[in-house]
Amino acid sequence: MNPKIFVFTAVLVIVGILGTIVMLGPDMVAPNQGNNNIVENDSAIKLVTVELADISVLKISERSATIEIAFEIFNPNPRAVIIQTMDFNLFETGFSSYEQLAGGTIGSRPEGMVEFGSNYYTLLGENSILLKKKITLANTATSGELWDALESEYDNGESGSASWWVTGTVYFNLSSMTSGQENTVPFEFFR
Repeated sequence: MNPKIFVFTAVLVIVGILGTIVMLGPDMVAPNQGNNNIVENDSAIKLVTVELADISVLKISERSATIEIAFEIFNPNPRAVIIQTMDFNLFETGFSSYEQLAGGTIGSRPEGMVEFGSNYYTLLGENSILLKKKITLANTATSGELWDALESEYDNGESGSASWWVTGTVYFNLSSMTSGQENTVPFEFFR
């Protein structure tokens, strides 16, 4: 038999499968902030909730301090969602409420048609996930008051004298690559 027939048949099968996925993908729409009208056939996506699970000073020396921050994200939907990224900013308000102490991103957004090794998180329906990030801060000559607060936090655990302010945004999407839209959830915590 001609090998071109097998290749052509395989291509047709793959196109058929992809066409079926596109046509039968989930029909969920997240409500916009300005528009709360929902089409009757579409089921609305509930926005994920974010909690500041923990923030602690893991170790401190004269040169640097390591802080770990942990967020718990809960998916109230019956379907899975993809947590693409979480951007956050960390302030120690006793030191400065306008000068950012640290910040970062957890996860990554998929780029291109298919990306292998992406760093995003699938969150199953009605479940939660704990996302953690370690941050290393360098001690500068101008941060004496900050360093005292961090040392107190390290020595006393949760009852330390550091006052934290955390702001950021979570970006999430449906678990299907073929339908849905990107959704954002801003957050702000004081501890």
